[in-house]
Amino acid sequence: MEESISLQPYVKEVRVRINRQMLLENFFGYGELEGRMIIAKVQIDYEGEVVNAKLEYDAEKKYPLMSLV
Repeated sequence: MEESISLQPYVKEVRVRINRQMLLENFFGYGELEGRMIIAKVQIDYEGEVVNAKLEYDAEKKYPLMSLV
């Protein structure tokens, strides 16, 4: 996942974590990845302007949201 994000234009750094505590075993004996399990941090450098952003699950909104940090 980190590798594919790092291929995007202007991405300087990327870090992805998966909250494995949310992984539940399904009928077939394996867990399925959902957006709510992903915590991603990216640093973008566009023409010298650097921005840091984070994707994280918002339990109140029940949705993964991106924010500037």
